[in-house]
Amino acid sequence: MKPVVLLIGRLPQVIGNVAQQLQHLPIEWLGAHDQAEVIHQLDAEPRITCVVMGAGLDDSVRGALIGVIANRRPDVSIHLKDRRSGPAGLVPFVERVVQPMVLEQLQPG
Repeated sequence: MKPVVLLIGRLPQVIGNVAQQLQHLPIEWLGAHDQAEVIHQLDAEPRITCVVMGAGLDDSVRGALIGVIANRRPDVSIHLKDRRSGPAGLVPFVERVVQPMVLEQLQPG
């Protein structure tokens, strides 16, 4: 069974585009772009291993989402993308996060 990563971003099409660009990885991608969707995904999918949040959301929204995620799923790590790398930096950031957090866990030990 594939590990699950939740991608959170300001625009749904951006998150969908990122998941599409990363479809070569053995990961199931879920997306959310507002608090209601984040709550739904966290409650509906117990296999979420980590959350990656894009930089397009306002800091107050990002802070509130961190609180929601930490409260509902203390077992899930949360990763915030920097703003400096811009939208083009999201895919490389996600790849850097999932490599040690998710993919290396799949390697036979």
